[in-house]
Amino acid sequence: MVKSISPQELDALIGSGQAVRLVDVRTPAEYGSAHVAAAINIPLETLHSEAINKAFGEGTGLIHIICQSGVRGAMACEKLAGLVETVNIEGGTGGWIAGGLPVIFGKKAMSLERQVRIAAGFLVLCGVILGLLVHPYAFGLSGFVGAGLVFAGITDTCGMGKILAKMPWNQRSKCC
Repeated sequence: MVKSISPQELDALIGSGQAVRLVDVRTPAEYGSAHVAAAINIPLETLHSEAINKAFGEGTGLIHIICQSGVRGAMACEKLAGLVETVNIEGGTGGWIAGGLPVIFGKKAMSLERQVRIAAGFLVLCGVILGLLVHPYAFGLSGFVGAGLVFAGITDTCGMGKILAKMPWNQRSKCC
C-alpha cells in the first residue's frame, strides 16, 4: 500500500522548515516546464535506491515522490518499496498547481501522457489507412497498438511511454 499526502500537507511541511526530500520522477523536459522549488529531478526510468542515496546521502529517511498526476509517483513508491521509505504526493504537480501552490515555471513541454496518446493515435490511423490502401495485413499495426494499450491499462506500465521518455526532446537541454 502506497502512503500519500496532499500537496497542501507537503507545502506545510516545507513551510515549517523541516528537511523535506522531494523527488520529481517526470521526464527532464516535464520537470523543466514546471516544478516544485524543493524538488530534484530523478526520472522514473533511472530511479533506484542508489540514485536516492547519491542525491540525499545514505540513510536519508522519508522521500516524498511527485510526478504529474500521482500515477508515476505511486509507481516510484512501489519501485522503492522495502529499500527507501516513500510517500506519494496526491494529484502530483497538477494537483500542486491546482491548489494554487508556488511552482517554478520554465519552458513549456508536452506531457509524456499526451505524447503517448498522440503516438498511439497516429499509429492506429496509419494502420487503418495502410490497411485500406496498401494491404490488409497493415490492419495488424492498429491491432498491435490496441493490444499494447490494453496491456498498459491492465499492468499500469507503458512501453511506449518508456520509449518516448528516452527521446531527445524529453531530455534536459545541455545549453540552458
